[in-house]
Amino acid sequence: MSFLLGLTGSIGMGKSTTAQLFADRGCKIWDADSTVHRAYSKNGTAVAGIAKIASDAVLQGAVDRAKLRALISQDASLLPKLEAIIHPLVKQDRHAFTANNPKSILVFDIPLLFELNSQTDFDAVACVMSSFEAQKSRVLARPGMTEEHFEMIRSKQWPAEKKAAEADYIIDTTSLETAAQAVDAILEDIKKRQQNA
Repeated sequence: MSFLLGLTGSIGMGKSTTAQLFADRGCKIWDADSTVHRAYSKNGTAVAGIAKIASDAVLQGAVDRAKLRALISQDASLLPKLEAIIHPLVKQDRHAFTANNPKSILVFDIPLLFELNSQTDFDAVACVMSSFEAQKSRVLARPGMTEEHFEMIRSKQWPAEKKAAEADYIIDTTSLETAAQAVDAILEDIKKRQQNA
């Protein structure tokens, strides 16, 4: 049977880099953001639903993420409607991934894992952590990111400390070395757990 490890953490805390460390060690990775990107792409599973609630955000059969962000910032009532479309599609994709990868350690990269109350879907949860200064500089280095948008994203996420308190494992992403050591220790622990199961 597969071991399902949820990987979470606030924006800019090093989730993608950490997911890659797990992948380099042979784990299969499912990425919530990539799944959303696919759903928004041309003829993606979310396009028709989004066209009904925010037709201006759909151009040539695909969702324009920048347009959609702008519409949400003008009308906050759009966000719950959007979430009602996207969250079930994402969950369906995640279940299909699990079914197609039996007998592996599967890592699920999900930024809003605790916010969506999904922690019980996993055998364990790992949370990435770094300092606020490192987080902010990483996020503001992204193309098109503004301080205002960064704060808006942070306001939708649990505080990093709260996520860490709920997680089974903490991954310190201050450096690649600290993150790699934590990943190795987690995989060793999971293998022990599987042997004792």
